[in-house]
Amino acid sequence: MSILLGLLPFIVFFVLMRLVHPLAGLSAAFAVSLLMGILQWRRGESIKVLEIGSLALFGALTLYTLIAAPEWTVATVRLAVDGGLFLIAAVSLLIGQPFTLQYARESVPQEFWTSPVFFTTNVRITAVWTAAFAVMTAADAAAQYVEAIPLCIDIAATIAAFVGAVWFTRWYPAVVRRRFGLAGNASSAS
Repeated sequence: MSILLGLLPFIVFFVLMRLVHPLAGLSAAFAVSLLMGILQWRRGESIKVLEIGSLALFGALTLYTLIAAPEWTVATVRLAVDGGLFLIAAVSLLIGQPFTLQYARESVPQEFWTSPVFFTTNVRITAVWTAAFAVMTAADAAAQYVEAIPLCIDIAATIAAFVGAVWFTRWYPAVVRRRFGLAGNASSAS
């Protein structure tokens, strides 16, 4: 499974939050997270940090919305979700298990998994994703709390950060392979 597939619950959330209602987005994202976890478990695959974090995040936000009935604006619900996504990525770095590592192991031969180059590559890719999620969170906060900043700036910053992280994830492993003379996907993360 690729990182982008791991982000599917977030994509479902953003689409349904805008088209239907924040609760629809949160609950559908929770359902997608749960379904992805069940499918991985049934196939005997390890459930990844991102999927566990997504399930916990969307489960907690769905329960909070059902119990407390907050008046979510687009910016506040995005702030909660993007802030949670930032925390998932940051915690994965802090505990020494960058979330991209699990995805990289799906496409990289096992003999490279213990390589310091492989680990460092994934730390850097995860750090870029974490920075992108931080930009998204900051843009959401600015859109919510700074009246002079329109929602379109929040959306543009989110898209730019996301596209930048995807580009880096595709570009950087090739740079590492060239630099260290590694064959194939020895340091890929997606």
